[in-house]
Amino acid sequence: MRIRRTISAAGLTMMAAAAILTGAPAAFVAAAAPGAACYDPEAAGAADARSRNGSAARHDPNELTAAQVAEREKDFAARVSARSATADIGIQAVITIPVVFHVISEDGTQANGNIPDSWITNQIAVLNAAYATNTSFQFTLQSIDRRTNAAWYPIVYGSSTETAMKAALRTGGDGTLNIYTGDLSDDLLGWATFPTSSIGTYDGVVILDESLPGGSATNYNLGDTATHEIGHWLNLYHTFQGACGATGDSVSDTPREKSAAFACPTGRDTCTQSGVDPIHNFMDYTYDSCMYEFTAGQATRMLSAWNAYRA
Repeated sequence: MRIRRTISAAGLTMMAAAAILTGAPAAFVAAAAPGAACYDPEAAGAADARSRNGSAARHDPNELTAAQVAEREKDFAARVSARSATADIGIQAVITIPVVFHVISEDGTQANGNIPDSWITNQIAVLNAAYATNTSFQFTLQSIDRRTNAAWYPIVYGSSTETAMKAALRTGGDGTLNIYTGDLSDDLLGWATFPTSSIGTYDGVVILDESLPGGSATNYNLGDTATHEIGHWLNLYHTFQGACGATGDSVSDTPREKSAAFACPTGRDTCTQSGVDPIHNFMDYTYDSCMYEFTAGQATRMLSAWNAYRA
């Protein structure tokens, strides 16, 4: 039976380096997983996780430490440089990403994970609208894979069962987006992997089924948990990565932000430089209804990362 967890105001605890986004006014802190610069059971990757308002979920692993960011940026720069002799896809070109949805259910009922096709097609439409803003990316639904397996339900963040599930189900190449839906552990809304030099079966995005358009996750049911997590899958950090420091989120045109924003705090300004906080950016932690943009710099970074890691 699906357990509907109480949303509390308890602090987030430390977890592997995958960002945990809580949909509430609580601070997010990043942490490294044992044995990996960024959490990935298979390799030195990373995952981001988003949880609901005030969740007692886990710590935020996609807000990486300075050392983790430096390591990732060094690898990213080297891979971009190595490809500089080849012609990259132009920023105006459309890159269509095939999407495989793995619908995980406990018992085959909608109440326990078996969501309707309409939610999935609506989610694809939301992604295409979101990524039409400045970016080169669009998404096409390749297939829907439905699995009834109580051992995988709920999907437990960072667990051996999650790793086994993905190993059994992931399909396609480095550029195929595998999305897993179901009830999630610890009040999380979703998590995703960053691209790495060696993309394995753990690669992909996990999202709460009720966060899809039509779902019941209040303030987070317009489909932008997927938008946010796919941003990480395409190598974006949170807008508050690096806080008010010089490098911030490694994108020059996103205003610096000291900490995650929640709800929709118009006019919030936590850093003295570069304007008010980017609360409308898909890579912050605000309500779905508050998010509507990627910057041109984020679009360029995603394109470079696609060419470096997934093309």
